[in-house]
Amino acid sequence: MLSTKLETGILTPAPVRIEYHATVHDIPLDDRPRERLQKHGAESLSNADLVAIILRNGSQRENVMELASKILVKYGGLSGLISASFHELCNEYGLGTAKAAQLKAALEMGKRLSIERLDKKYQIRSADDAANLVRMQLMYLDHEEMHILILDTKNQVVENVKRYKGTINSSVLRASEVFRPAIVRNCPNVIVCHNHPSGDPTPSPEDIEVTKQLVEAGKLLDIELLDHIVIGNPRYVSLKERINW
Repeated sequence: MLSTKLETGILTPAPVRIEYHATVHDIPLDDRPRERLQKHGAESLSNADLVAIILRNGSQRENVMELASKILVKYGGLSGLISASFHELCNEYGLGTAKAAQLKAALEMGKRLSIERLDKKYQIRSADDAANLVRMQLMYLDHEEMHILILDTKNQVVENVKRYKGTINSSVLRASEVFRPAIVRNCPNVIVCHNHPSGDPTPSPEDIEVTKQLVEAGKLLDIELLDHIVIGNPRYVSLKERINW
């Protein structure tokens, strides 16, 4: 904008207001995320610190710590970032494809690590054990999936089989497909797990009906359905405890 000096008739530019945005370099060295990680370990860092390290730098509008905090708040924490699509994150100001890819890759590594079991013979002793094994695979999905845990005589997991994607109901569910992996592996026990994308694990009438059908089919095949776990976010429900077959 131009201002006029009346006494001289000379037009001169108005002063330009310069906004200064603090960068990570303005943070005292000992308070910066990378330095604190080196000194005190990763467990000492907040979620925002960890995300900031992954992103590495901020934007013209905000430093990397401000950017990390902003997206964590917007998406509701790390669980929200896991659920967010790659394209959603790409459209966030200050991210772009490279940073979005770094973030999604790091989150996926954490997700896989939580699923991974060093001991392949993971033993199921309770509904909690079964839910913990499949929770990270199922709780953030935006569609229904059914997983079948195939167990040996000691209730150790032989295989985790994904069987269905989409709405699970008695019209599409075939008992033979559920029990076939156990028959092939000569295993006597199975646990069925599926998720409710709404986050509410309350069993539907269809869930209960399907479970009753599977229990009866298992008796004919001499394979026991130990439980049917419905995974919500963050809770789960054991149908064995609900209907006690």
